[in-house]
Amino acid sequence: MTATAAASVLGDIDSNTLHDLDVAPEVAARILQEAARSVRSLPWFGEAAALPQDQPAPGFAVLLAHQPRAGITCPGRPRIILEPPENHAEHCWAVAVFGVALAQGFGADPVTVWLAGMAHHLHNAFLPDSGFAGEVLLGDQLEPVMQRATERALDGLSPDLRDRVRNARHCLADAETPEGRAFHAADTLDRVWQIDQHLRAGRLDLNYVLNDMALVHDGPVKAFQDELLRAAGLLT
Repeated sequence: MTATAAASVLGDIDSNTLHDLDVAPEVAARILQEAARSVRSLPWFGEAAALPQDQPAPGFAVLLAHQPRAGITCPGRPRIILEPPENHAEHCWAVAVFGVALAQGFGADPVTVWLAGMAHHLHNAFLPDSGFAGEVLLGDQLEPVMQRATERALDGLSPDLRDRVRNARHCLADAETPEGRAFHAADTLDRVWQIDQHLRAGRLDLNYVLNDMALVHDGPVKAFQDELLRAAGLLT
C-alpha cells in the first residue's frame, strides 16, 4: 500500500525508474516514502513492504491490461463510452486498493479482499467485456462461459496461489460476509467514481485550473506567463 500511496502523487515514477536513472537506492526510498506520507492519512495504509519488482506478471494480467471495460451499457439503450476507457487490470487494481481501505470498517480480512479484488475479472482476460447489455444477450451461456474463462486464467498461477485466489473469490458471490461487503463496496465505488471523474472533468473551468490548481505555477517566468494569458483573455 506504500507503493500505491506514492503512485497517487508520483504516477509511474517508481523505484525501478529512479534506480534506472542512477538515483541512489536510499534517496529513491526516501522520495517514495515522502510521497506516500504526503497522502497516507488513514491507518489502513500502514508501512506495507514493497512488492518485488522483478516478478513477471501472470499471462492473464497482461491480457486484462489490453482488455478495455465496456463503458456504460444497458439493454435497449445506446452504449456510452468515455475516453480513455479504463482497462480491466486498472479496475481490478483499484478495487483491490479500495477494498483494503474499506476492510477495517467492515471487519474484513484485507488480504482476502485484496486477492478477490485483483482476481474478480479473471474471465475478461479471455472473454471481451460487452457490459450489462451483452451479458443479458449471452443468457444461460453467461455463467458457464465465465467459469471456463476464469479457470483458464487460474491455470496460469502456481498451485498454492491458485488455491488462495480461488478461496478469496468465494466472497464475490454475495454481500453477506465482511469480505463480501468490503469487496462489493469497493467494486461499486470504483465503477461510479470512474464515471464521476469524467463528469467532473467536463465541469472544470479555467478559473479553477489556473488559480486553485496553479496550472501555471510559480517560477522565474511566472509574471510573463500571467501577462501573456491576460492578453489572450485566458486569465482574469
